[in-house]
Amino acid sequence: MRYPLPMKLFVYHTPELTPENTLPNCAIAVDVLRATSTMVTALAAGAEAVQVFSDLDQLLQVSEAWAPEKRIRAGERGGGKVEGFDFGNSPLDCTPDRVAGCRLFISTTNGTRALTRVQQAETVLAGALINRDAVVQHLLTHHPDSVWIVGSGWEGSFSLEDTVCAGAIAHRLMEKLGCGLEELAGNDEVTDAISLYQHWHDRLLDLFHHASHGKRLLRLNCLDDLKYCAQTDILDVLPIQKETGVLIKA
Repeated sequence: MRYPLPMKLFVYHTPELTPENTLPNCAIAVDVLRATSTMVTALAAGAEAVQVFSDLDQLLQVSEAWAPEKRIRAGERGGGKVEGFDFGNSPLDCTPDRVAGCRLFISTTNGTRALTRVQQAETVLAGALINRDAVVQHLLTHHPDSVWIVGSGWEGSFSLEDTVCAGAIAHRLMEKLGCGLEELAGNDEVTDAISLYQHWHDRLLDLFHHASHGKRLLRLNCLDDLKYCAQTDILDVLPIQKETGVLIKA
């Protein structure tokens, strides 16, 4: 298939690093460990929608309107489950018997902040390694002029896992478009992310063991989460925002 001239792709390591007073045609929020991986998995398992919140109290208030059997409250702070919530932030909790037909109301330390930052963009997607190809296929089909990949980082700082995911998306997109890096990259961070992915693409779990948040999750006995989130292209599911803060399966 012949694609039009490539769009411009920008990578931002954290929400705080995105430009002020402007938004792209398409924004992709990434929090590999673990918010966007959890959102993808929940929708793949039959969740009706995922609704994201930065504030835990607001999550509780809004979700009260839903019948208890049709809502799941997921709260995570510092890698751990918030007391009184149904889930923390593990994608492995999102099995069909637990989430099918329910809405997942979720607030996490980092991932929901990234989504909140870009939620006014024309198109908002949630990306992870596990649904990398679904993200790329959407970009190839709709061909937005400008695309931001916004990593969640950790409390405002750079994270290896989100940057390598941005690189995985950019690398695959460049292959599919048949273009050079200079045609696709809108900022230096794209080159940085692709280089990281090329170096670690066949050792992603090893990279997660080096990542500060990966180490944090290992201390919380979350090795299985790391193993799951390090997989690439295992789910053909794309969370897309249908109304502010609410994502459904595209």
